[in-house]
Amino acid sequence: MNYLALLRTELTTFGELITDDVDLAAPVTTCGDWTFYDLVDHLGRGNQWVVTAVTELRGDDDGRPAPKDPAALRKWFDESADALAATLSADPEQEAWTFTRAMPRTVGFWRRRRAHETLMHRWDGQHALGKAEPFDRAIAEDGIDEVFELFAPRMIHRGLATEPEVALRVRTTDTDRRWTYGPGEPVAELAGTASDLLLALWARIPPEDQGLRWDGDRAAGLRVLAGPLVP
Repeated sequence: MNYLALLRTELTTFGELITDDVDLAAPVTTCGDWTFYDLVDHLGRGNQWVVTAVTELRGDDDGRPAPKDPAALRKWFDESADALAATLSADPEQEAWTFTRAMPRTVGFWRRRRAHETLMHRWDGQHALGKAEPFDRAIAEDGIDEVFELFAPRMIHRGLATEPEVALRVRTTDTDRRWTYGPGEPVAELAGTASDLLLALWARIPPEDQGLRWDGDRAAGLRVLAGPLVP
């Protein structure tokens, strides 16, 4: 997957949400008590953070705060997006600081991570301002891979979640991909489109959403899903 191309596309799409008349106080209900301004500030500062992680091999840069004027905010975000895209155009095998020890500490790690971070927050922004566009199937599948490869184990390692006591199977209805998370044979299955499943794993839609289907011991499956699996 061309993560750099995906990242560029999602950064551009997100930036286009920051219009001169955008409601910066619009609630982003999928991100707790954040407003749209908070979402832009978070993503832009994250862009700056990763630039420092690659160019200076450190992860302690909080970035410059976002301005409150919409026109200045768009310029600020675009500058952070351009800097990130330029930085991550380096050799994907180049060394970088990352927040995990279990995966390669490289530019390639950040290409994938920031692509998915921006993808999800693009959805958050669209959802807050109107109607969000679903994710491409292949991209959503890769996002599900990332949840189980990176975030679910990391949440346990950080003491923010406990090991699941039983296994949950997650199955895409549009591509028939399957993942099993937890020990032993799955006691429950959660099925849906790849896009809906990724949104559910990231708690963007509830596990009871009408687009999702449960089979087996739903209560046990809900406990596994509640993990939490992601930050």
